[in-house]
Amino acid sequence: MQRILLFAILLVLIGAPALLYFLSSSTDLALEPDVSVLGASSKVGVRAANPHGVRALRVKLEQDAALTTASVEAPADRWLFWRRNEPPATFEVKVTADPRQGFRSGPAKLTAETISNDFRGRTNTLVRDVEINLAPPKLNVTGDMMYINQGGAGLAAFSVSGYWTEAGVRVGSQEFRSFPVPGGSSENERFCLFVFPWDAPATEKPVVFARNPAGMQVETGFPHKLFEKNWRRRQLPVSEAFLEKIVPRLDPNGQGPLLERFLRINREMRRSNNQSLADLRLQTEPGFLWENPFEQLSNTQVEALFADIRSYIYQGQKVDEQVHLGFDLSKVARAPVVAGNHGKVIFAGELGIYGQCVVLDHGFALQSIYAHLSEISVQVGQQVRRGDPLGRSGETGLAGGDHLHFGMQIDGVQTNPLEWWDRKWIQEKILDRLPSR
Repeated sequence: MQRILLFAILLVLIGAPALLYFLSSSTDLALEPDVSVLGASSKVGVRAANPHGVRALRVKLEQDAALTTASVEAPADRWLFWRRNEPPATFEVKVTADPRQGFRSGPAKLTAETISNDFRGRTNTLVRDVEINLAPPKLNVTGDMMYINQGGAGLAAFSVSGYWTEAGVRVGSQEFRSFPVPGGSSENERFCLFVFPWDAPATEKPVVFARNPAGMQVETGFPHKLFEKNWRRRQLPVSEAFLEKIVPRLDPNGQGPLLERFLRINREMRRSNNQSLADLRLQTEPGFLWENPFEQLSNTQVEALFADIRSYIYQGQKVDEQVHLGFDLSKVARAPVVAGNHGKVIFAGELGIYGQCVVLDHGFALQSIYAHLSEISVQVGQQVRRGDPLGRSGETGLAGGDHLHFGMQIDGVQTNPLEWWDRKWIQEKILDRLPSR
């Protein structure tokens, strides 16, 4: 009996560790995002996929005799790890390449090493060849005097050198991405479509910027002249009939007085819908999909302008103020709505105050918006040409009558469509300023 008991104990002592050893797993590693260039100080993301997690992560940068490391550690779990099933995790570490340690601009080796958080504690390694660039960003803006309308668009062309990861144009708090010049000799030749926002002070100075993850940033202005605008102010009466028509449509499950619900729609839903439109900037194509000019829907009457400042009047009192960022175009009920230019459908569906809505991407962060439609005849991902049908006008969303709301945005910031209907403006202010097109 004692021998059997002893054998059982030995079996547990030997078998349990063996089982835990075989239950242990390796770690799949990847850089997220992948990096090929590092500066004096860079953030490196390492994605580690192991159902038991990792006990330690070490990132090492080597260049000849120069060496720097960064690490992350977690409490070890050698016995109960098998109860866990963790999703992949991304760890961010700061890696420095200080010249005082012997680092210089040139090739180097980046190594990420993990230890699995289980009984075996297996080591897995990922090695990448990288380039160290210790030169700060530098900018050279090209082109002559730029004439910009408040609420309108412009194009800045420039070249950037040194170590940089982001470059573009900033106007106040708004930043606009740059793209490589089509046909340019390198990624360092850039251009940027941007907007001088309708509500930015006329004293605001647009700048071209470039920066890197090490915190180095340079910016420079460029010669320009701004034409300030006086935006039209209008009063919109809010009747009981209007509230009874609009509010249940957009807030079917809401409670409380119709006016309060309308104000939430007009403020909070509007803000949320505009953010949804702005977020579509991330779906842009890196190329020109359009050809000048854009076309206004034919034979339409302009009912509202870009940046109309609207005061909402209820029972003789002003209850709200909002800005209309587009053109309202009316024709006949359920008029055919067509694409203003070549592009790709990136949104087609319901969007709150905009009702049934279609958004086209025209490349390089330029997009057009078609709202209040009664029906939609395109699908997301579909390529369209200028004049192709998108749907029919209507009074969905916050529309009080049948019309098309047409808007345009650059990198998520809405701009005056009037410019994009003008062949001469497009040629002189956009195309002629773009090198090598």
